[in-house]
Amino acid sequence: MALAPILSWEDLGLVQGNGWLFQGLDINIGPRDRLALIGRNGAGKTTLLKLIAGIVDADKGTRSVQPGTRVVTLEQDPFFTGYDTLLDFAIHGDDAPAQHEVESIADQLGIDLSREAKSASGGERRRAALCRALAMEPDLLLLDEPTNHLDLAAIDWLESWLQRYNGAFVVISHDRTFLTRLTNATLWLDRGGLRRKDIGFGGYEAWEEEVYAEEARAAQKLDAKLKIEAHWLERGVTARRKRNQGRLAKLWEMRAERAAMVGPQGAAKLAVVANDSKTKSVIVADKVTKTFGAGDTQRTVIKDFSLRIQRGDRIGIVGANGSGKTTLLKLLMGEIQPDSGTITQAASMEATVIDQQRSRMNPEMRIRDVLAEGSDWIDVRGVRKHIQGYLKDFLFDPGLVEAKVGTLSGGERSRLLFAREFATTSSLLVLDEPTNDLDLETLDLLQEVISDYDGTVLIVSHDRDFLDRTVNITLGLDGSGHIDVIAGGYADWEAKRRERTVGAAKKAKAETAAAPQMPAKKGKLSYKDQRDYELLPKRIEELEASIARDETALSDPALYTRDPKKFAALTDAIAKARSEKESAEERWLELAEQVEG
Repeated sequence: MALAPILSWEDLGLVQGNGWLFQGLDINIGPRDRLALIGRNGAGKTTLLKLIAGIVDADKGTRSVQPGTRVVTLEQDPFFTGYDTLLDFAIHGDDAPAQHEVESIADQLGIDLSREAKSASGGERRRAALCRALAMEPDLLLLDEPTNHLDLAAIDWLESWLQRYNGAFVVISHDRTFLTRLTNATLWLDRGGLRRKDIGFGGYEAWEEEVYAEEARAAQKLDAKLKIEAHWLERGVTARRKRNQGRLAKLWEMRAERAAMVGPQGAAKLAVVANDSKTKSVIVADKVTKTFGAGDTQRTVIKDFSLRIQRGDRIGIVGANGSGKTTLLKLLMGEIQPDSGTITQAASMEATVIDQQRSRMNPEMRIRDVLAEGSDWIDVRGVRKHIQGYLKDFLFDPGLVEAKVGTLSGGERSRLLFAREFATTSSLLVLDEPTNDLDLETLDLLQEVISDYDGTVLIVSHDRDFLDRTVNITLGLDGSGHIDVIAGGYADWEAKRRERTVGAAKKAKAETAAAPQMPAKKGKLSYKDQRDYELLPKRIEELEASIARDETALSDPALYTRDPKKFAALTDAIAKARSEKESAEERWLELAEQVEG
């Protein structure tokens, strides 16, 4: 028997400008729903989330909330003005949580809430907002781009928290991995309408193709005008699928080539002819070390790092905040110098840098001015194109050419920035957190542009799926100065880390078994602790094998259509196995510390 909804909207409608943004929407959210809210930038996802929360008033419709239901919203850009510290923000306002609850979550997230609010970084502000939202013990949690500005460790923590969470949530996110692991139903906002399907995000793309294909078949039965739309729908869906397949096939070839060049220590081999046209180097780092501070505060951020970056490489840089990603990027770009070792750049290197700051575009400027300085034509890497045609390449309506930047959503501004920067001629493209505020369609477009780019690409990102789809080498920083050089994407680096963790567990177990058995003393492991310490490494291996097996089965694109129940069961099994594995790893590490002590 289905549970009664805790919140619903009937016949929801909202006017925007001269027409309806939404009209006739029906929404029902159950007490255990984990809903992905999907839609293009500008479709109204954030507005719809605010309508669900009751922050925005609708022009028609009835909103019903089950008595006693606490609805909490994590906004994409929380308002910090007027607060002295991050803690002040977290414990003030309507229904503010208790300070000890906020500080408990802050300890787990690793955030110092005593920081001044006005000088805090985007990541620190996002963590403070999370502390406030989660400490309020919501029955329904509304999350607008929750992973923006978070590092990988914080994203992993948030995923674990949401997997244990007993309430319902609706989430807007561009992070495919986050959505796939957590959601069990999808709300698709498309052309003013809202569809719901009780499948997690892992089945969304197959569902989207089914819907567009059905629309195309229906349109073909009508007049000629609709047949044109049907042709567009069929061509768009089919072409995107073929492009994605071709792009990924090309990426796998690049990874295989790079894997053959990576030495046993992880650094790409330096013994390569520098002027070989097929392997011409863009940047060469040789035994680079960078240290900051002195005495007790001295910290080695980069230690003995070597890498030859070739023309055409796509390099992903990952690691927790503070692990040295920005330092590494500045070293490679020549902005700072190493303490030892050398970094050599190709004399012909021309770099285009697209950072996280979208504020460089004046809201009062026209799109025409941003792209072509008021002209009808734009030079795109040596090829002259009409500005309206170029806008279509980046998923804009050509009629927006006279619109002001300030009328665009955050994601559309990011897309416009990409359109401007990708038009310039360069041999090196640097992308710093490029996926923030983007919708999934724009992410697909960005992946295509990167794939077609002739030069070398450096990407700093916490978006795991995006890295898996774009890079052929991953540089993983652990904060100790060591950098893993892995041929592949984020998943390959994560597998390397798991292998290292399991290897350490096996080694510790072997050392324990080989050590002479001493009489038990007060303070040693209990029988249960000792048994967990010995058995958990094997259990972790079993869980990893189970996850890998289920993910392989889930990668079948036809699975959802053929057997939706099996698809749902596999998704749930993967989520449960990941949660158990993380708990087992934490438990074993705690016990290992006791043994070492």
